[in-house]
Amino acid sequence: MRESYESFLHQLRRDLEEPLPGKAAQFRMAPRPRSGGEIYNEPTADARQGAVLVLFYPWRDQIYLPLILRPHYGGVHSGQMALPGGGYEEIDADLTATALREAYEEVGVRPETVTILGQLSTLFVSPSNYMVQPVVGWTDFRPRFHLDPYEVAALIEAPLHDFLRPEHYFEEEWQMRNRVAMVPFFKIEKQVVWGATAMMLSELLALPAVRQLEG
Repeated sequence: MRESYESFLHQLRRDLEEPLPGKAAQFRMAPRPRSGGEIYNEPTADARQGAVLVLFYPWRDQIYLPLILRPHYGGVHSGQMALPGGGYEEIDADLTATALREAYEEVGVRPETVTILGQLSTLFVSPSNYMVQPVVGWTDFRPRFHLDPYEVAALIEAPLHDFLRPEHYFEEEWQMRNRVAMVPFFKIEKQVVWGATAMMLSELLALPAVRQLEG
């Protein structure tokens, strides 16, 4: 492992053990209604538990992470970019196990190859009624991805540094289901990354280990 990666991972572990940036960082990438409305919406009593995996790996002398494009289906996240993940099941020891299992099922990342670095803040995703736990991991090599065609339409391997570059950040006014909103998003490999996925990544980008990659 290159020394630069060791330094990054050491600092990232420390960042994830410290108090996290939390909602203030997440909601920098939340759609903003024109007027009114609470942005820090609270989870419902019947919210399901879920987890996603933010997986870093070295490739092409950079740090990458995989994103997936969901197929078009009847659900609220149809056709959207996402992190590998899904709902907690009884076979899972905890939400870290959920994130690892889902990443294996969706994109073929073997759990034993992943070193868990920590967790980001949970995020309530109201359209699907999920409380989502982002889990951060590292693997020393680029995974041999195998996609589940029922859950993944495409895989995008994104350089972490691209999320820090202003030319990949956009804001547009969108007509959403029940309102007009100003929507911030990232555009990576011609794909739009917005909503809950962008919000979780926004907290990640606020960590000192990641900020040090700017420039």
